[in-house]
Formats: sequence, structure tokens, C-alpha cells
Amino acid sequence: MLFGEAIGIAIQSLRANKLRSLLTVLGILIGVSSVIAVVAITEGLDRYMSDKVLELGTRAFRLQQRPDIITSHAQWMEMQKRKRLTMDDMDAVRKACTLCSEVGAQVWTGGSVKRGRVVQKNVGIAGVTENIPRLGTVRELVAGRHVVSGDIEAASLVAVIGTDLSDAFFGSMEPLGKEIDVDGHMLKVIGVAEKKGVVFGESQDNFLWMPISTFSKLYGSRRSFSVQAEAASMGVFEAAQDQVRVAMRARRHLTYDKPDDFSIETGESIMELWQNMTRGIYVVTLVVTAISLMVGGIVVMNIMLVSVTERTKEIGIRKAIGASRRDILTQFLIEAVTVTAIGGLIGVGTGFGLAYVISALIGFPLLVSVASAVLGVGVSSVVGIVSFNMLEERNKEDIQLTVPYLTLLNYVTHQIPHADDARRTQFLIAASGGYDESEEPLILFLSNLHPIR
Repeated sequence: MLFGEAIGIAIQSLRANKLRSLLTVLGILIGVSSVIAVVAITEGLDRYMSDKVLELGTRAFRLQQRPDIITSHAQWMEMQKRKRLTMDDMDAVRKACTLCSEVGAQVWTGGSVKRGRVVQKNVGIAGVTENIPRLGTVRELVAGRHVVSGDIEAASLVAVIGTDLSDAFFGSMEPLGKEIDVDGHMLKVIGVAEKKGVVFGESQDNFLWMPISTFSKLYGSRRSFSVQAEAASMGVFEAAQDQVRVAMRARRHLTYDKPDDFSIETGESIMELWQNMTRGIYVVTLVVTAISLMVGGIVVMNIMLVSVTERTKEIGIRKAIGASRRDILTQFLIEAVTVTAIGGLIGVGTGFGLAYVISALIGFPLLVSVASAVLGVGVSSVVGIVSFNMLEERNKEDIQLTVPYLTLLNYVTHQIPHADDARRTQFLIAASGGYDESEEPLILFLSNLHPIR
């Protein structure tokens, strides 16, 4: 039998039993779509995190009160006991780190900003030193200027705002020189930062920068600072961190046997922690997918068993007219693989569609992997092959392609009544497996009969 013909017969069989075919491919579809969606989302998140790490700068690192990512409540409680970082700590780091080309500081809080009757809530409000915008990756402005050292020395009431605030308060008007109310304090807009967009449903443009001295005057000094530093070159990157670590341990009077009570964060450490987290997601996804595909394989096996049982007469007729056991096994194998491959193809499309919807909702880049699509269809096809082998082991009697004598006798009696008893007997012997293929093919005998309908 030609392969293309076998595929066509398999598709006709699926179309003849639409509901059964749908239920058969459902398990495969769920398994493949889940793994495709998770792979696309996770790889997109990896790409996003890599971009964010690059934004920090390859030579940049941060000194903080606590790490960026806390993995347990106990760790969180321990971090709360740490001392805050202050401007004095930044000055000490600046003096001690001779391998650092830049050292700056920033401190954050949240609040509401308004102008007239328009109120913008959940605004990120930061106090920054003049070099923060150029540490790591430069945050460009679309209008105006950044905070400068003169603003910090004078604790000027000025601010650089994000595009969310500019659009909400000024629309198409010129924002520079206008005043805005920041938690009851009037600040003059001196710059507007470039637009960054939305990530994970959170805007990257709903913020305001002011001089760090102005921030301390308006909000007090109870918040911990974050000290940002940049090594002079990648060759001294580790050494620069060591200088900062030694300076802070000396300021905190920590003995050699005590751990650091501060955190130094680099892009590499963030990526390492992120990859450890996503590795767990991959493992869970693989387990869930394996279970789904196993269930789908069992469903395919049982559906094919029903199909073999229902088509016993067809199997006997094919064998009677010369089909070998291998031909008929191949036909059912192709049907099983066709079912699972179709389920795999639909699963790939569903998985990418689901990943696209999630990406659009929470705002992160989607990375479509051709390799994952090929893997999904390939795995689903393998499931079809394995399920058919399970079927063959489970019901060898049906797969041996023997036909019940009475069923075939009834067929011969009603369908070819003009054949004599000797030819009918030969027909039955051939159908039941007793026909010797070295003899004259039975198809020559059947050619003398009316076409079988």
C-alpha cells in the first residue's frame, strides 16, 4: 500500500468518527499545547531578563540593604533586621573603591502626584544623585535636562518625570517649567524621560526623579539608600566589588566569622537566580506534560483497539485478497500516528496562541521557537507509535488478523452467492490465515467474481 494512500484512508477514518477523533486527540493536544506555551513564555521571560541585566550595564553593581529577590518569609524577616544604607555609606564606598569609575545613590518611595484636578496614583518617586541616569544604561530624555550637582547642593524643588505623568498632566502642551504637586510639595518639571512601555502589567514610565537631597528633606532619612557603582573595566569587576565589601564590613565592624549584613547585586547573580527559578518551572511542566501525553497515549491505544474490533470484517477481506499482515499493521500504525500528529499540530497552534494572549495581557516579549514546535509534533507522533505497540501487546489475537469463521461465512454467503462451495472454502481458508502466498494469488480467483461492495 502506498504511504499517501494509507494517510488518505486514515484521514477518512477520522472524519467518519469526528467525536471519537476529537476525544482521541484531546489528551495529546493538552500536553503539547501546555509545553509549547510554557516554553515560549519562559524563553520570552529569559530574553526579557537578559535585556534588563544588560540595562544594568556589564560593569555595574549595586550595594543594597537586602537582595532583589527574597525566596522565603524567614529570609524576609532576617533582611528587615539589617541596617539601612545612608549617604554616609555612599561617601565611604566612593572613597574606598578606587577601581570604581562612578558611584551614585538613589532611594525610592511611592505616592500620588497631581496637577489641578488630575491625580496620578502609584507613582514611583525617587531621589537620585546626578550620575544615576548614566550608571549602567543611560536613560535618555525627550525634553529638558537631568538632575545636576547644583540641584543636589541646593536641594532644589525640581523633577524629571516619565511619559505617563507628562501625558496625564500636560497632553500636547509643553511640560517644562510647569509645576506639579508631589505629596503636597510643588516641584518644577525640568525634564521628561523617554518612554519604556509596560512590563508584567506595570508601567515603566509612571515615575518621578528629584535630587536626593530634596527627597531627604521632603520624606526624611528613614528609607534605605541603594548605592550604584560601576567598575572601571571588566578586568577589575570582581576586585571593585571586593573593595566595596571590605569597606562596608569595616564600617559595620563585622568580624571574619560573621556574614555580610548587606547585599551586592550584579546582573550575573540576578540571571543565575532567575535561571534556577525557571529550571523548576521547566521540571514541573515536563512532569505535567508527560502525564498528559501518557494519558493521551492510553486513550489512543483504547480507541485503536475499538477501531480494530469494529473493522474485523475489513481486516479479513483485506487479508483474503492478498494483503499481508505487515500491510494491515502498517495501516493501523499510520492511523495512530496520524491521529497523534494532528493532535500535535493543533497543540502547537494552541500553545503559541495561548502564549501570545498571555504575552499581550502582561506585556513581555514572546519568543517563538521552531525547535519546540518540531519537538511537539515529533513527540506526539512518537506517542502514536508507542500507543500502537501497546495495543499490539495488549490484544495480540486481534492484531494477528484472524477473522471469525461465522462472520466471514455470512459475508461469503450473501455477497458472492454465485461462487461454488470449493471457491468459498478457498476464500475462507485464505482469510483465516491458511492461504499459502507461494500459490497463485487469490486475487486471480476473486477477479472472476462480481466486484465486492
